[in-house]
Amino acid sequence: MSQVFEGYERQYCELSANLSKKVTSATLLNGEQKKQKVSEIKGGLEDAEALIRKMDLEARSLPPSVKATLLAKLREYKTDLNNLKTEVKRITSSNANQAARDELLESGMADSMMASADQRGRLLVSTERLNQSSDRVRESRRTMLETEELGVSILQDLHQQRQSLLHAHNTLHGVDDNVSRSKKILTNMSRRMSRNKWIIGSIIAVLVVAIILILYFKLIH
Repeated sequence: MSQVFEGYERQYCELSANLSKKVTSATLLNGEQKKQKVSEIKGGLEDAEALIRKMDLEARSLPPSVKATLLAKLREYKTDLNNLKTEVKRITSSNANQAARDELLESGMADSMMASADQRGRLLVSTERLNQSSDRVRESRRTMLETEELGVSILQDLHQQRQSLLHAHNTLHGVDDNVSRSKKILTNMSRRMSRNKWIIGSIIAVLVVAIILILYFKLIH
């Protein structure tokens, strides 16, 4: 595993644990203290997002065998971060609702209370729709990233297969050259053997003729 990725991962885990504690404590606060705590949490969430982007870039630069494991772990961290964001939105929404209720109670006006309640209902509906839209955008982005990862992996596999085919082609070309050289050597050997047969045959014929001549002269004398 990359030491750079491990460094980012360690920072993220520490930051995530700290943010979880702050979110828990923020639910117990009210007023300005709660707003200050929420502001700190949002800053921490931005830092966490930056660390996740760094981990994502580092993971994509690693070999496929390591990259797949790190990206799977990274998706878990992204899910964890989205859960923290959802919790912060819930706290913020609760804080806004509480402030609105306090303002209505101070005014003591029933008509204003009803109107504010209606506006608050519309606001909650709009917020819910916005959250749903954000979820769809995040899901689309996640699908796009997964598709990109798959495409990069396929391209790498194709590149490796191309290298293997080129290596096999070079090997076959070398074998073909060796076969051609062997064929030439065998042809030359065959020619030499044929020539040697003719030479040996000629020598034998000369010897036979010489023997016959010697016998002939001996029989005459």
